[in-house]
Amino acid sequence: MTTTTLAVLVPLLPFLGAVAGLLLGRTAPGFVRPLAVLPVLAAAALAVAVAVRQGGGKAIDAATQLTPTGSVPIDLALYIDGFAALVAVLVGVVATCVQVYSTGYLREDPRYPSYAALVSLFTSAMLLVVYSGDLMVLLVGWEIMGICSYFLVGHYWETPEARAASLKAFLVTKLGDVPFLIGLFALAADAGTFRITGVLGAVASGGLDHPTLIALLLLAGVAGKSAQFPLHTWLPDAMAGPTPVSALIHAATMVAAGIYFTARLLPVFAESAAAMTVLAVMAAITMVGSALAALAQDDIKRVLAYSTIGQLGYMAGALAVGDRGAAVFHLLSHAAFKALLFLAAGTVIHAAGTNSLTAMSRMSGLAKRVPDAYWTMTVALLALAAIPPFAGFFSKEAVLVAAEHTALGDRTVAPAGAGWTVLVAGLLTALLTSAYALRLWLRTFRGRGAEAPNHGRQPLAMTTVLWVLAIPSLGFGLTVTYLDDWFDGNALTPTLTTAVLGTGLAVAGAAVTYAVWRTLAARTPAAAAQAPAPHVAHPDADAGLVEAEALTLPQPAEDPADPGRALLGPLHGPAADGFHLDAVYRTAFVRPVLAAASLVRFLDREVVDTYVRAAGTSAKGLGWLVRRAQTGNVQTYLSALLAGSVVLAIVAVALANAAGA
Repeated sequence: MTTTTLAVLVPLLPFLGAVAGLLLGRTAPGFVRPLAVLPVLAAAALAVAVAVRQGGGKAIDAATQLTPTGSVPIDLALYIDGFAALVAVLVGVVATCVQVYSTGYLREDPRYPSYAALVSLFTSAMLLVVYSGDLMVLLVGWEIMGICSYFLVGHYWETPEARAASLKAFLVTKLGDVPFLIGLFALAADAGTFRITGVLGAVASGGLDHPTLIALLLLAGVAGKSAQFPLHTWLPDAMAGPTPVSALIHAATMVAAGIYFTARLLPVFAESAAAMTVLAVMAAITMVGSALAALAQDDIKRVLAYSTIGQLGYMAGALAVGDRGAAVFHLLSHAAFKALLFLAAGTVIHAAGTNSLTAMSRMSGLAKRVPDAYWTMTVALLALAAIPPFAGFFSKEAVLVAAEHTALGDRTVAPAGAGWTVLVAGLLTALLTSAYALRLWLRTFRGRGAEAPNHGRQPLAMTTVLWVLAIPSLGFGLTVTYLDDWFDGNALTPTLTTAVLGTGLAVAGAAVTYAVWRTLAARTPAAAAQAPAPHVAHPDADAGLVEAEALTLPQPAEDPADPGRALLGPLHGPAADGFHLDAVYRTAFVRPVLAAASLVRFLDREVVDTYVRAAGTSAKGLGWLVRRAQTGNVQTYLSALLAGSVVLAIVAVALANAAGA
């Protein structure tokens, strides 16, 4: 079988699995789990085969015309270089882990068939984005992911939080997709083609007439999809969906799409120094702001959500300094440990039987009760904090090294100012990341909250996935010396300067956080006084529904032993609320739109409807008059006819006299 045929099957198999799952979910429920796992697993295996055949060498490029357009053609094209081959493997592996994990986590969920089918469709759409060689076909996968996220985040539609979160995610990403679509059309108009190879060829020959405008329009879509400032606000709220969905979105699909797209078309962005500077500033604000927000959250899933935003900021920063190899390397590394973090958090929720335990201030005794989650989450947090030799250290160092080279003028793809911006923000974020990572670990596994009842050992499908993901979280970075050919030939190994600075700041952030925590813990009595975590009877694997129902629980009281509150000081309140960006959006956009809608409704009801009602009333009145004239009396009709004839005669005589005069 040719490599092209294998590549076509990679996104096709999950799509067919999704269709079959939707059709057979009710009539043949015994096939639901095999149809959820096996097609995605087969796609992952085929993606590995494609990657082995591609081997980091010459890109695989094949196309057939999809439809004649009469102007810019649209092709059903594949373009698989080293980046695409590795990212497809990542998507397949993480999606397989999520599907296997979900068989235990949502074992008794009545909507599991539709959930599993949507996860497969989500996976298929991302694989289409990864392998597509035509921008219009890529856009199809891009938009399918948007609608899949809407349904998956709103899986528990019984709760207002899930409904609001799904709608917010859809609308905010669409806000970026509108200029993104315009940018794609403008790019195709300048390049004369939607084919990625044609676009890159036009860039190389100087064929783009409006590079800055195109790049800025495309960046709007990237900011929405990959949750970059200022369109990142949807991602923390998306935690209302099932935890495995969070793992899929944050690790391998939707948020990775914007970074991957930018990496694929990086020469387009590099044509504009202004666009690269904007991307650098956007990445810097995203990194630092999200790290501060993560340090202030009490909900473990919201901490991880803001962590994802910050790590995506690192990837965007690498792209802003012109190194797509560093960006994709961190994308691959981050996918492993972030999927592990979310799935371990899901194991904690499943063990407790109530979503209230996502509030870290209520956690207690979890290290012994969920040892698999404890040890694997420890590995993932060390990777997140970029402690050597874990995967995050090598990939984050690749970003810092790229920023250093640009700042010092060794690379001229981007302005030196962009390099300094990313480097300083990246180092500061390294300090904050280790602080909130250790805070999460201490409060989750060493907390003194009210302990929830123990619901027993977790399903093997869940715990096995945790250990599978722990392997790349620990060892993927050690492959850095073997990946140069896959990443444009650029070396990704750390340098002494950035390694010492980055690791030193990470250790310092962790040390300060631990010292503050010990001091506060010594001053604070044991949490016996805290309100016990509300208990919901745990119907085994129906924890997902319990998770959704418990989202309406009141927030816990302030925890005096929280090191984040002490470290942030007066900044804690704004950081906990996401620096009030949602309030700004409500004031600047939501309220004006609602006011305009109210005005339109008023005009429709009081003006337009008034004319409509008046027209109806007039016709009704005229009908009443006509009806009154129809008496059925012949004498009345003859009298009216005679009177009318007299009137007409008088008028005729008057007109004749007037004409004669």
